[in-house]
Amino acid sequence: MPRVKSNVVRLKRKKQILKHAKGAFGGRSKLWKAAKETVERGWRYAYRDRKNKKRDFRRLWIVRINAAARLHDMSYNAFINGLHASGIEVDRKVLADLAVREPEAFAAIAEQAKKALDAKVAAA
Repeated sequence: MPRVKSNVVRLKRKKQILKHAKGAFGGRSKLWKAAKETVERGWRYAYRDRKNKKRDFRRLWIVRINAAARLHDMSYNAFINGLHASGIEVDRKVLADLAVREPEAFAAIAEQAKKALDAKVAAA
């Protein structure tokens, strides 16, 4: 049985790695071992940060909603509780966008949340 050298596959893989390493400094874009390490590290960071991006945006939305809710004399916690009590199902991304771009609409939602909270407290 003849020996398989995997020449075509190896060169294709090497070409792809060097292509992804383009733009790296010095030998990191030219030398095989350095380029491979650089690209693999970059892929690890990309994988990790795709997860972190979701966390970061959620935190940003919560900060924005909290700031807008406090303008209407409510804490973030009370505001979200009021939304659930009033049956308003708007996600944090949309709420944060409303708080920044359309404060009047956010104010209307905040009033409904406040009324639902007052009704909840009165019933309890």
